[in-house]
Amino acid sequence: MKRWALVAAATTLSMGTIPTAAPETGRGAELLKPLKKELQGALSAGLSQGPDEAIGVCKTKAPEIAESLSTDGVRMGRTSHKLRNPSNTAPEWVGPILAAYLSDPASRQPREVALRDGRIGYAEPIMIKSVCLTCHGERVRAEVAAKIAEHYPKDKATGFKTGDLRGLFWVEYPGHK
Repeated sequence: MKRWALVAAATTLSMGTIPTAAPETGRGAELLKPLKKELQGALSAGLSQGPDEAIGVCKTKAPEIAESLSTDGVRMGRTSHKLRNPSNTAPEWVGPILAAYLSDPASRQPREVALRDGRIGYAEPIMIKSVCLTCHGERVRAEVAAKIAEHYPKDKATGFKTGDLRGLFWVEYPGHK
């Protein structure tokens, strides 16, 4: 685990990011609130209609929500170490944070980093809840797995248990001038 932490730290420094205090609140957290709220609402509505609808929400609605909120120099999204959608590959600065979350479960507090270009990066973990297991669990029903494979032929986002790290939300925004 120490080795992962050192690799993550070295990668962070080589990419020109500077870790700052791990805020519980702040601009990054505030910017992510609408994404999390809208995504949760859309997924809940989709799941209430069945897994097929929820898969459709993840495929089309989730990227639309993130894009609609990425305005005025703000970019945001979600990513994982086990991607379902390759379009969810995050900016380089997120990699070391994800590696740290994976190597040290005690380090899974939100993180903020100063980026070289004067921007700020903020990330916070996404943890698996029982409702997520329908599409991301260790035993996904055959018809759900077939639907996932139809939309995501290179899916790696299964095998999770409740409480596992699913990935993280991230946001970049302009720093103060």
